[in-house]
Amino acid sequence: MSKLCVIGTGYVGLVTGTCFADLGSEVHCMDIDASRIERLKQGIMPIYEPGLEQLVAQNVKSGRLHFTSDINEALEGADFAFIAVGTPSGEEGEADLQYVRVAAEAIADLVDHPIVVVNKSTVPVGTGDWVADIIRRRRGGKPLDFAVVSNPEFLREGSAINDFMDPDRVILGSLDRTAATKVAQLYLSLRCPIMITDLRTAEMIKYASNAFLATRISFINEIATICEELGADVGQVAEGMGLDKRIGRSFLDAGLGWGGSCFPKDVKALAHMAVIHGSNPQLLQAVMDINRNQRRRVLLRLRKALGGLDEKVIGILGLSFKPNTDDIREAPALELIRLLENEGAVIQAYDPQAMDNASKVLTKTHLVKTPYEVAAGADALVLATEWNEFKQLDFERVAQLMRGKLILDGRNQWDADRLRALGFTYYGIGRGNNGNGNGN
Repeated sequence: MSKLCVIGTGYVGLVTGTCFADLGSEVHCMDIDASRIERLKQGIMPIYEPGLEQLVAQNVKSGRLHFTSDINEALEGADFAFIAVGTPSGEEGEADLQYVRVAAEAIADLVDHPIVVVNKSTVPVGTGDWVADIIRRRRGGKPLDFAVVSNPEFLREGSAINDFMDPDRVILGSLDRTAATKVAQLYLSLRCPIMITDLRTAEMIKYASNAFLATRISFINEIATICEELGADVGQVAEGMGLDKRIGRSFLDAGLGWGGSCFPKDVKALAHMAVIHGSNPQLLQAVMDINRNQRRRVLLRLRKALGGLDEKVIGILGLSFKPNTDDIREAPALELIRLLENEGAVIQAYDPQAMDNASKVLTKTHLVKTPYEVAAGADALVLATEWNEFKQLDFERVAQLMRGKLILDGRNQWDADRLRALGFTYYGIGRGNNGNGNGN
């Protein structure tokens, strides 16, 4: 049984540590936030992720999963130290590596046995070399048998456990092939493709993957804008495109754009890396611009349809950046709410899981307890996050509750014909003007 130390119990660290424990390793998850560790010991999760609470409880009970705020305890006898700390965006879009540095310095100060240091955090290209240099310098003349391996994560919030247990691939990068092979052994039971590269290539695979997925979303949103002008239906366009095996259907859903903890940060960071190394990331800049414009296009549509936004009541369904998570980081709904409130609109909103997080940042917004309270007295209703709960609303009841009859379906989830038959004016994203779309 390998002993793993996982530094950081955020989204990536907690899921990674729990899943490795479930695969049979002894895992000590460490975090400097002592209150978070105490809550974890009590079985209280810091994030909402389907199935995670049960998996944590199961592996704590088995004796394979432990939580501590003492990094010395977590590193004692560890074969692997996974660095899974946050790397937030700096002012220019650069990744802030201060927490990675702290973790590397702690490893240098406290470890006196052979260890493999695994970068699980999303870090700029070259960080693996930088971490190795920090450890060597910190040790001074005292040698340490260690190697650094890059092991980028590809976990989707809302399906992270399945993504870990049934991955498309595992990427490992290192200058030490033996160390990379040791990490590969941890994943062997998953029976998935394992690709071993050098450090920098592995780090770039992560950024390139996320940037490409963000590009697909921005591409279909630009096509949606053109569809609205030409009378085409972007949903059918995406379906027709997706039948081409070279293209595929995934990440071609038009909507309010991408958000979350990964795409915004990673696309910005990759563009920043390109600029400081003399490249001109024109495509990446366009991808970010299109994404920002999606929220503004919705604002303009609502403003025009309602004849202005001052004192208009707008109901927002969904606050998390995607379904099955309580994560509101860079959520499209939050940006849209701020734009609307800046123009004097009164916002009432609901989300099945993100209300606590939203209440900390939406100080002017009326947060209510049900979708029907969102509709009550509203001049317009906006679907911002496609939770299953919102797909089967009683729209006859919604029609009776609303003051106006305007619906803006920001995720193209609802039946436009049925809603128009109930008297609503319906707008979708890129659904054209041909009788199946926005009701113009």
